[in-house]
Amino acid sequence: MEQIELFTIESPCRGVCENSTKGFCKGCLRSRDERFHWFSLSNEARHQVLDLCKHRRVRLLKARQERLDAASAKALPYGMEDELIADLFE
Repeated sequence: MEQIELFTIESPCRGVCENSTKGFCKGCLRSRDERFHWFSLSNEARHQVLDLCKHRRVRLLKARQERLDAASAKALPYGMEDELIADLFE
């Protein structure tokens, strides 16, 4: 049985709104399509997008730490560069 949401899930936008080289927002880690279609998504789909963003952030932070530990110049996932990543879920 589907649970009814009483409130609309707000956009995870942090106002950074700058694309990485692969098209992911550097502020919220949503793809272009996820940002474009956010307001037409159901609450269930929005939860899925938020889960994807959370997993992307974890992967990005892990890759950044591995890169620092190995003193490597290996590229970060999602076309990101070496700048701070805001935590959307704190």
